[in-house]
Amino acid sequence: MLEAPSHVASGKVRELFALDAERLLLVASDRISVFDVVLPTEVPDKGRVLTGLSAFWFARTEHLCPHHLLAVRGDARSSECRRLEMLQLECVVRGYLAGSGWSDYRATGSVCGHRLPDGLTESARLPEPIFTPSTKAVSGHDENVTPEQAAALVGEERLAELERLSLELYGFASEHAASRGIILADTKLEFGLDPQGRLVLADEVFTPDSSRFWPADAYEPGRTQASFDKQPVRDFCASLGWDKTPPGPALPEDVVVDTRARYVEAFERLTGHRFDDYLADPECVRR
Repeated sequence: MLEAPSHVASGKVRELFALDAERLLLVASDRISVFDVVLPTEVPDKGRVLTGLSAFWFARTEHLCPHHLLAVRGDARSSECRRLEMLQLECVVRGYLAGSGWSDYRATGSVCGHRLPDGLTESARLPEPIFTPSTKAVSGHDENVTPEQAAALVGEERLAELERLSLELYGFASEHAASRGIILADTKLEFGLDPQGRLVLADEVFTPDSSRFWPADAYEPGRTQASFDKQPVRDFCASLGWDKTPPGPALPEDVVVDTRARYVEAFERLTGHRFDDYLADPECVRR
C-alpha cells in the first residue's frame, strides 16, 4: 500500500508534499494574495491556470535550461517535480518600466543599480532587458539586492550563469508572447541545483502570478497598463481604503468572475489550447 504524501510546506498559493526521496508534489490552490496578504475569497481555476501555463513553458524552454517538472496530474493543478536545492535568489528580468522599477527610476534614475536614460515614462520599453535579482522573503516583500549582495549569496560564477539564463528565457518567452498579442513586461524566475550541481528551472514560470502580461493592442506608454492578472482584485482592495494588513477583505462575485476570466484568457492566448481541453487532458500543454 502506498503511503500518502507528507506535507512539507505551505506558501501563499501552493502546498508542497513529499512523494519520496527524489520527488515532490506541488499543488497550486485557488488562493489569491494582494499586497502580500492572502484574501479569504478564492478565484476558481486560478491554480489550474498557473500549473498549466508553467507546464507549457517548461516544455518549450528545456532547450535553454532543464526544468523540475516530471508530470501534471489529472486534477490539472498538481505537478510532480524533481527535488532540488533551491537557490535563495529571485531572478527578475525587466523589459519595461513598471511597478517598483518605475518607482525607483523616478527617485534615482536607476533600477537596481542599472542606470537608465533620462526622460523615460511609466511603462516605457527599456533599451534592453535588465537583470535585477532579489532575495526570497519567507513573509512580506522580496528585497532587491545589489550585484555584490547577489554574488555573496550564490557566488560570482553562478550569478553570471543565472543572469545569462534568465535573459535568454525572458527573450524566448517575450517573443512567443508578442506573437500572441501579449507584452511580457517583466518576470520572476526561480532556479535550483540538481545533485550534480546543475541549474534547473523550478517553481512556476511565465504565469500571471510571476509575470506582468499586457495586451499589446492596448499598450500606451506614459500610464499604468491593463494586465492579465489580479488587477481587478488590486483595484477593488485599493478602493476600500484597506491598510494592507491581515485580514484581507472578501471579494465580491463580479471581481472574482473578472479575475478568473483574465487568467483563463492569458492561458488560452499563450498556449493556444482551450482551457476546457486542458482540464480534460492536462498533459496536452506539454506536447
